[in-house]
Amino acid sequence: MDIRRITSFDAVVAAGHLFDDPPIEDATRAFLADDRHHLFIAYVDGEPAGFVSGVETIHPDKGVEMFLYELGVDEAYRRRGIGTALIESLIGLARERGCTGVWTGTEKDNTAALATYRRAEAELDFDTVAVSWGF
Repeated sequence: MDIRRITSFDAVVAAGHLFDDPPIEDATRAFLADDRHHLFIAYVDGEPAGFVSGVETIHPDKGVEMFLYELGVDEAYRRRGIGTALIESLIGLARERGCTGVWTGTEKDNTAALATYRRAEAELDFDTVAVSWGF
């Protein structure tokens, strides 16, 4: 497995099948252009097998934290440690960049994600509630 930090639009397009929906060109280019946005792709035998994205957030009383925005591993490559390795890559980058921590959210019944986060030594908080507004 080879994990690469991605800065190329073409690399995102080539790994488009890993995302929930096809990458949107304007959004992808804007994401890659912002040095607080991060994308890692794991390759197995040269094929994109999984990805993790992170966004640095900053707040006056918290400093800079890394939000693990999304993690995805192609079904054919699951249960091989790819998700954990991707998370570890993002955590390593967060440390390098001086972040105070990494956080994310997932559904209580997403057993695969929870198992991956546990393997990456995350602290799980089942008392937190996600709140969102969709447009």
